[in-house]
Amino acid sequence: MNKQILNIVNFQILYEILDEIKENLFFEIVNYKDKNEFLKNSKTTLQQELVITKDKTFSEGNVLFIDNFPIPLNKLIELVNIQLLKIKFNSQAKIKIKDYDLDLNSKFFSKEGVSIKLTEKEIEIILYLNSNKIKHNVLDLQKNIWKYSSDLETHTVETHIYRLRKKIDDKFSDKNFILSHPDGYFIE
Repeated sequence: MNKQILNIVNFQILYEILDEIKENLFFEIVNYKDKNEFLKNSKTTLQQELVITKDKTFSEGNVLFIDNFPIPLNKLIELVNIQLLKIKFNSQAKIKIKDYDLDLNSKFFSKEGVSIKLTEKEIEIILYLNSNKIKHNVLDLQKNIWKYSSDLETHTVETHIYRLRKKIDDKFSDKNFILSHPDGYFIE
């Protein structure tokens, strides 16, 4: 799993303190001398990053202002971890797949105000088929979704795909969400 990023902007002393204990942190720290340097060099989208600064004019992204000094280090790290958890939760809230929204937190799959509840396995199937635009055969899905060995005789994949397709077709009248090909299943 990739570490989340804490951007420290115009707060050198805080960066130095956290840099000394970085092996014990569950986030990556990046130091910027000012807002312009941050905006120019930021690694990921602003919605997935946390910025910590003293600059009250900073409005880009998720910002944690620290202006009450002194603050105990454990309290600061707790605040940062809470903010990073909120960012991660919100970033998982909606994934766009074709014309649909998949909310990983609530497990709802929706389009134009209509939604259905998906199971964990159905979500895994959709995410796996959507992750790269190749066709996935039954053996590939057995191995990567169900962790089955290739010599196991089962119709689990076909049954789940059939039920998921039916669920989507019944609710959204979409027979073409998961497509079949002689080489396997895929989402276009």
